[in-house]
Amino acid sequence: MKRPTPLSPGARVALIAPSGPVPEDRLEPAAESVRALGLEPVVYESCRARHGYLAGEDSLRAQDLNRAFADPSIQGILCIRGGYGAQRFLHQVHWEEIARTPKFFAGYSDVTALHTALTQRCGFCTYHTPMPSTEWYEGLDGFTMASLRGVLFGEQAPLENPPGIPLQTLAPGTAEGELTGGNLSLVSSSLGTPWEIDTRGKILFLEDVDEAPYRVDGMLTHLRNGGKLQDCAGIVLGHWEKCGVPEGKDSLTLEQIFRELLAPLGKPVLMGLACGHCLPTLSLELGGRCRLDASARTLTMLP
Repeated sequence: MKRPTPLSPGARVALIAPSGPVPEDRLEPAAESVRALGLEPVVYESCRARHGYLAGEDSLRAQDLNRAFADPSIQGILCIRGGYGAQRFLHQVHWEEIARTPKFFAGYSDVTALHTALTQRCGFCTYHTPMPSTEWYEGLDGFTMASLRGVLFGEQAPLENPPGIPLQTLAPGTAEGELTGGNLSLVSSSLGTPWEIDTRGKILFLEDVDEAPYRVDGMLTHLRNGGKLQDCAGIVLGHWEKCGVPEGKDSLTLEQIFRELLAPLGKPVLMGLACGHCLPTLSLELGGRCRLDASARTLTMLP
């Protein structure tokens, strides 16, 4: 797996909106937050477009992605926010051309659909990071900023949780492999499509937001029934924002679900990585090789 050239001060970076529309009052603060990191933001049309719950029609969002990778003056691509819609235009992306021009690509949440396709079809690492109009524009805490800068500028930092946020061993053991995954709902919905996630021999990272426990159960069960959990070498569970038991409802807890569905797989499972729809949050290199030691509660990126 190729690692794209890290960004450097003054690099021109495309801001694209592959999913939901950007709130008008956040666009300029988001661009300014990129400038504050020493980068030159180039705002693409999708960041200003609206088509219902989408940042413009599918053809426009696909066009922005294709053009950003094709433009030799652009060194990196930052997805400005998530939402919904990246899956809708996967068939319009110029994958073969993009594979010839690997660039730094970052985002998370709905962007998981693009991470999976880029790493598997184009063969280069992408980066699971917070996004300019979702978190950056308000100012990032020191932990989140240090981790973000590490992947932006190639200053790889240890993947350690912030103080006071412990990691937990759900199932002991060690494993090595490429890191893949992201948002559970996007990973699950990829099954049965040309962009289906390949977990064979890999470390599978999962997180989600605003999903009831039974929905998390259903999506994990779908991955298990599709062989994806059996194929992977190990599992890392991130943050599960607003995924708790609804008040007054009969429900399993997330930990019960994880123990019943994941622990019996006989492979290492680490729970509680500070990454996902949360702050502070880690930034991750998807496609990079890593070593998971669930017994020692560590996740380490390898050279």
